Amino acid sequence: MPGPPLLQAFHGRRPGVLPVWFMRQAGRSLPEYREIRQGVSMLESCLRPELAAEITLQPVRRHGVDAAVLFSDIMIPLKLAGVAVDIVSGVGPVVDEPVRTGSDVDRLVAHEAGDPAAVAEAVRLVVAELGDTTPLIGFAGAPFTLAAYLVEGRPSRDHLAARTLMHAEPDTWRRLMEWAADVTGQFLRAQVRAGARAAQLFDSWAGALSLPDYTDHAAPYSARALSHLDGLEVPRVHFGTGTGELLVAMRDAGADVVGVDYRIPLDEANRRLGGRTPLQGNIDPAFLAAPWSVLERHVRDVVERGRTAPGHVVNLGHGVPPTTDPSVLTRIVELVHSL
Repeated sequence: MPGPPLLQAFHGRRPGVLPVWFMRQAGRSLPEYREIRQGVSMLESCLRPELAAEITLQPVRRHGVDAAVLFSDIMIPLKLAGVAVDIVSGVGPVVDEPVRTGSDVDRLVAHEAGDPAAVAEAVRLVVAELGDTTPLIGFAGAPFTLAAYLVEGRPSRDHLAARTLMHAEPDTWRRLMEWAADVTGQFLRAQVRAGARAAQLFDSWAGALSLPDYTDHAAPYSARALSHLDGLEVPRVHFGTGTGELLVAMRDAGADVVGVDYRIPLDEANRRLGGRTPLQGNIDPAFLAAPWSVLERHVRDVVERGRTAPGHVVNLGHGVPPTTDPSVLTRIVELVHSL
């Protein structure tokens, strides 16, 4: 299959150059990002097309990665739908009015998906600069993660309120998840229609669920979100943290590629997935601040384990920490390309 190495790997092929990009590659680790973001809130920066496009392109220029990923946030679809949400420094996403009851869900589902025109314009600006050689990956949060934030109102360690609602009021949970799936699915579709050539659904909190709970109460809605990409012929990546026991269910929700976090080796992930699914991952972000000899050994081990899969895109097993030295990421890209 001709085309960029990333897309070849996503289709289960082995390109001449092993592709690599990093989740959260655009962001706080880059001095140029911190400079351009001065005085602009996180969510506002995602909704200014020229600014979002420039931030998206910064790591491609600096590191030579094989893909750009749209600078966005999983809260953007909620923001566009009129939900009162903000990113609070030192806390994370905070929802003004958490969704805890059936009447709360009634109020929420009255919100229609907002206009993604600003995000689509950012995609078009990025694609115009990248051309055909470097693909842009669209990005959205999975329904369970969105629902967890909506119910808890802010980040949580155990997502107890969300999991309680799931079991105590299954019909309320179903309506909440259907709404979240459609809002985030439409957001992802808008990015692809504007020019993104792959799409990633990110489930930050799926690892809080048991396999039966994930299969019954989360996976059907990830499938619903991904179904919004039907007919668009782009590879679909599904990634979550703490999801080693959920990999098969995540793949079967409609993913072409499974992202693997740092907790499970890639060869074991490949075994669990039956040896037929391209993988993405899974350098442990903790190694980024280690001596280069230690990090290099780890990267080589990840690459070697990834050879067991039909296709492999090197990435982190989570996002780039804000304290990361950018030159380390550039050096990893050079190393991976040399392998």
